[in-house]
Amino acid sequence: MSFDPRQSRHFRFVRADYADGQAQLVYAFDGGVELVERVIFPGAPAIAPARRAAFDAALKLLHLVAGVSYYKAGVPEAIVVDAGSLDDATADLLDELYFHGLGEFAYHNKLDLAGRIRFPRGASAPAPAAAIGLPPRSLVPVGGGKDSLVSVELLKTLHEDATAAWVGLSPLIAACVERTGLPGLNVERRLAPELFEYNKLGAWNGHIPVTAINSAILALAAVLYGYDAVVFSNERSASSATLEYAGQAVNHQWSKGWEFERRFAAYLRSHVAADLAYCSLLRPLSELAVTKLFARQTRYDDVFSSCNRNFKILGPKPADRWCGQCPKCHFVFLALAPFVTKPRLLAIFGRNLLDDETQTAGFDALMEFREHKPFECVGEGRESRAAMHALSLRAEWREDAIVARFVDEVLPQLDAGEIDLASQLAPSDEHGIAPRLAGVVDAYR
Repeated sequence: MSFDPRQSRHFRFVRADYADGQAQLVYAFDGGVELVERVIFPGAPAIAPARRAAFDAALKLLHLVAGVSYYKAGVPEAIVVDAGSLDDATADLLDELYFHGLGEFAYHNKLDLAGRIRFPRGASAPAPAAAIGLPPRSLVPVGGGKDSLVSVELLKTLHEDATAAWVGLSPLIAACVERTGLPGLNVERRLAPELFEYNKLGAWNGHIPVTAINSAILALAAVLYGYDAVVFSNERSASSATLEYAGQAVNHQWSKGWEFERRFAAYLRSHVAADLAYCSLLRPLSELAVTKLFARQTRYDDVFSSCNRNFKILGPKPADRWCGQCPKCHFVFLALAPFVTKPRLLAIFGRNLLDDETQTAGFDALMEFREHKPFECVGEGRESRAAMHALSLRAEWREDAIVARFVDEVLPQLDAGEIDLASQLAPSDEHGIAPRLAGVVDAYR
């Protein structure tokens, strides 16, 4: 294969089909080979006639959202939807998603996407979506880390009828789902194999808004299987940008942030089903507040992991769930330390990351000390500074190399307002939690 998508002029959304529990999403560059992605829904029921229009709308949305995985290989000058132009609301959503969701990708590849991403518009707005009688139960995405497990336990306090869902074939996530005790739904996503060949040959590559893709997959699953809520576990820290590039804020977690949640939820209600809710149960909370809730119980200590090296499509995986070297390992260790005993934390990680001088640069980046925040799903710099300060006041931690160095070199340069732990734990009022799940807010206290 010698085709270079970077030389293409058009990226095409060719068609989307569904049959027997399998969605086929088809794309192409110019008039080239068709790129066929398959999304497989296990034990899929027949589509109820009353839900057919909503299902078709959700399938169309998935096709348009998942295309970001392929578009970024070439970033051509024109986007074409073979089925025809889009209404303004759909085009607006996709323009925003592709532009902001590819912000980190653009930064690392030194590309300027301003004015380049323009979905074709001009179609009339559809009639507002109707309610389709979805049952009152929640589909809860589980990613193997602490956040989604906190959501599971919060939903249990409400006695919510919930199913743990995940996309992909991760054994680690499967083990976490089994430990939750909830029924599970595992959707398989098979990327077009040509994409990997393009990458080997030098196509543009980098970070994409995976959460947006999974959101579209699970919205389709909610209509198919019958759930009135897709309940993610994205905290308020996810809305914080990493840096600025080409005059725009770049946020590694943009599709986990409040702006995407708000827009996507409104789109599902207006274009898919009026009774389909999309929200994050943890939106009012900081990362530290989520971690404090996670620390209340120990049932997941030996199965959870937030280390992203466990979830890479290609490459080696950590031998013991935590590589101990990446920003996610650094942050989860630091965030848990104020809320769990030291022996418990060392048992989870198998080592003390805060007593290893070679890890200094990683913790500096978390605190945004002489560095910008890492391009990872980690808390804000002020959260890391507050957690480190809390540890510096505790005898069991303050002699460890990273904490002692914080006291000597970093702390003298900080204001008191930058190190207050209590202020980082208070919930905010900004969220889109579905009304029938609103009682969960009481469990934050």
